[in-house]
Amino acid sequence: MRFRLLAASLTAGWVSLAAPAAEAFCGFYVGKADTSLFNEASQVVLVRDGERTVVTMSNDYKGALTDFALVVPVPVVLKREQLHVGERKYIERLDAYSAPRLVEYFDEDPCAERMVVLQESLPAAVPAGAGMDAVRRKSLGVTVEAQYTVGEYDILILSAKESEGLETWLRESGYKIPPKAAKALAPYIKQDMKFFVAKVNLKVQKATGFNYLRPLQMAYESKKFMLPIRLGMANARGPQDLVIYAMTRQGRVESSNYRTVKVPSDMDIPVFVKDEFKQFYPALFEKAHEREEKRALFTEYVWDMGWCDPCAADPLSPEELRNLGVFWLDEQNPNGMGGGSQVVLTRLHARYDGEHFPEDLVFQVTNDRQNFQARYVLRHAFKGPLECEAGQRYLTELDKRHQREAETLANLTGWELGTITKKMGDDAPGKKTGGSKPQEPWYKRLWK
Repeated sequence: MRFRLLAASLTAGWVSLAAPAAEAFCGFYVGKADTSLFNEASQVVLVRDGERTVVTMSNDYKGALTDFALVVPVPVVLKREQLHVGERKYIERLDAYSAPRLVEYFDEDPCAERMVVLQESLPAAVPAGAGMDAVRRKSLGVTVEAQYTVGEYDILILSAKESEGLETWLRESGYKIPPKAAKALAPYIKQDMKFFVAKVNLKVQKATGFNYLRPLQMAYESKKFMLPIRLGMANARGPQDLVIYAMTRQGRVESSNYRTVKVPSDMDIPVFVKDEFKQFYPALFEKAHEREEKRALFTEYVWDMGWCDPCAADPLSPEELRNLGVFWLDEQNPNGMGGGSQVVLTRLHARYDGEHFPEDLVFQVTNDRQNFQARYVLRHAFKGPLECEAGQRYLTELDKRHQREAETLANLTGWELGTITKKMGDDAPGKKTGGSKPQEPWYKRLWK
């Protein structure tokens, strides 16, 4: 079997093998399923080490900036130095690097000796609401703990005694929040959490020159390693897609209050999916989501960020990782990652609603550093003449393989088997492949 690798940093040598080559975690990357396939998918980057957390919140808000309001429960009152405005491009890099992907292999001529390539290895503006009469705030039980202007955002850190009072205060201060927000705010007040509230400073935003809102970042210390999602459901019309990029130096990240399962991966599927990957992966995810009764998070990628195989995009540089909040790189290896092992990335995908995810997401860091990726394998049949006994055996096994690929695709996506086999064309089970034509005896071609 011939396969192509995308691992330019590795050295190669030629070795002749008598036995079939064991397939490493490799293949030729041919496509990926990034977050653009999921409508309005939110993206959050979590960097965690010990009790230190850095959160980067992607912002794809598309409405009028005057209507924008962000309310996020936070465990502590944040100082100005703990807030930052990041750049969207680094989240896009993480998305590209960790996205589910296709790889392809090409069958060797079964009649030829097998040869395999081995790879070795400004002054702060006054935020909205700040001018509200102190007596009014006190009557509502709301306290402005701090206020800052960070980039294009006016930010308040609030504490509150009652959720109804906080909801009223936010509305009277001009924040457009969902109806009945008090119900969603109440659990956080009981936990004595604070509220990070942001609005867009239109004057500053115009001066930035950006035609979009940049990600907000916050850094803090807390025993709580969690992501509040209930506020986001207050105005949701249906299930929400959320992609979480968690980076630690210890190992994989999983939820401690919801099941975390690996998305189905490493399966052979028909080669026509190469042209329909944008339909394939959302269908697969939906099917997997239903199988887990809509109550699980899916792991799509776990990898040491020093390398990748195959690479859907190059690993992030140390500078890019620092911009996303990976603070320990400066402590250990200021010159770079030097082969990785300092950052483990976990990509989690959740589709949640209030019925199936009644609690916020709570996480834990594990010691598991085993690599995993959502990848799907396309195997191209050998198309040349087959004039040996091994070639005929190959054709028999090839037909069985195509049958398995069709059934696997139907099982993964819920697509009709008949539709799948029709799309497979000459690869459909029971049909002849390009190399399956019966061969004439050699002597009949001798004097033609």
